[in-house]
Amino acid sequence: MRYAYYPGCSLHTTGIEYGLSTEAAAKTLGVELLEIPEWNCCGASAAHATNHWLALALPARNLALAEKQGLDVAVPCAACFNRMKGTEAAARESDEARQNISRIIEMDYGATNTALSLLDVFTNKVGLENISPHVKKPLKGLKVACYYGCLMVKPPHLTHFDDPENPMTMDNLMASLGAVPVAWPYKTECCGSGFAASRTDLVLKMSYDVLRIAKECGAEAIATACPLCMVNLDMRQKEIEHHYRASLGLPVFYFTELMALAFGYSPERVGLTKHFVDAKPLVRDLEQRPGTEEVGA
Repeated sequence: MRYAYYPGCSLHTTGIEYGLSTEAAAKTLGVELLEIPEWNCCGASAAHATNHWLALALPARNLALAEKQGLDVAVPCAACFNRMKGTEAAARESDEARQNISRIIEMDYGATNTALSLLDVFTNKVGLENISPHVKKPLKGLKVACYYGCLMVKPPHLTHFDDPENPMTMDNLMASLGAVPVAWPYKTECCGSGFAASRTDLVLKMSYDVLRIAKECGAEAIATACPLCMVNLDMRQKEIEHHYRASLGLPVFYFTELMALAFGYSPERVGLTKHFVDAKPLVRDLEQRPGTEEVGA
């Protein structure tokens, strides 16, 4: 199973733990991820709000490079995934738009391949039935709030992925790893990442609500698939606690980190040392819990 791989601007830098754990999970599952040569930023941070054609051309160039290889694209970042789906739709709906995009990027783009969320690749293309046999260290009832955010499943006419109000893909994945997904109403609420620089006050409030509701619903941790969400929920958590005089202490994981841990990789190998909210004590506690014995123990 081969895919063109678009790491985006985060997986080699601020979201390196996402990149490390993605590589580990893909290797275990036999998924070959071929990084797109000379990929460029998809423009998710600002371009889509400032220039319509630039917003389409930036993701289109990456899609066109993958199209030359005859490959669909696996996209870890929810924001990048959303931008690519928007470009796909625009190019498929209008020959004029597709031709204009091709002119701007100076290469042919036929919109013949498809961008897929990495979560979709693992859960639906590989399949949960093929993931469970690789679990060596079950997550032993870890209560996880699966946070999809606002860009992976919305708008549904673009993303074509899961239910836009009550998605269950990540929940089902966590259950297959031995965790217990908690029911909570903020699965697809925005954390405010688009306002990270201009309205930090809004980001603190929106992210606080996500963290607070997750904890009130019994979560021991949050799982996400977006580096922008990770920044707000993990890096800003201490600031949020100070601002709202709250005690949260809620570790935030990329869903691939939990996959890799369940597959038997060490916390160091999958990047847990990169977190701002220390996740290692929770992982150590998990190892001491009674429950399903480790496979091969």
